[in-house]
Amino acid sequence: MVHRRHVGAWFAVGGGRVKKSLKTHSDEPADHALGRSRGGYGSKFHIVVDGNGTPLEVEVTAGQVHDSTRLEPVLTKVKVHQKQGRPKSRPKRLAGDKAYSSRSIRTFLGNRGIEAVIPHRDDEAARHDPEVEFDKATYKRRSIVEQTIGWLKECRRIGTRFEKLAINFLAMVKLAMIKRTLRLLF
Repeated sequence: MVHRRHVGAWFAVGGGRVKKSLKTHSDEPADHALGRSRGGYGSKFHIVVDGNGTPLEVEVTAGQVHDSTRLEPVLTKVKVHQKQGRPKSRPKRLAGDKAYSSRSIRTFLGNRGIEAVIPHRDDEAARHDPEVEFDKATYKRRSIVEQTIGWLKECRRIGTRFEKLAINFLAMVKLAMIKRTLRLLF
């Protein structure tokens, strides 16, 4: 009887240890986009959708990554193709929850001519300032984002994350986004 030992998927590189999957996939995050959050151990995807619920762009990160840190990278990737002219990359308004309420995000959006429809946190002075207006009617439409995320999580492969690699999980999310877009179009 021959006894075989499982050979680990570790390679020594420059004095450190690097996983095989990180060596073969250079764009794979070191933590495989897995981390601890309030909801448990898992991944978080940051998504941008239009007013109809059509997903435009997505990014997958570890569960503990704060939402506000990923707004700029995801928003700058969005390109909406039009019949004529350059692709549109800036919306008129952007709605987000209180997690996106920071001076840097409001400055980022303001510099690009995007109206921020983001409620102020309780600890912000602007929340108690009567001169600061908040568009509640537009903010109510933010539920479209939550509904899109709920629909994507109904896809079993996304809700349970069968893939080890984050790039494979991102590919599955993008396939679900394509399915959602086709369902909305036809």
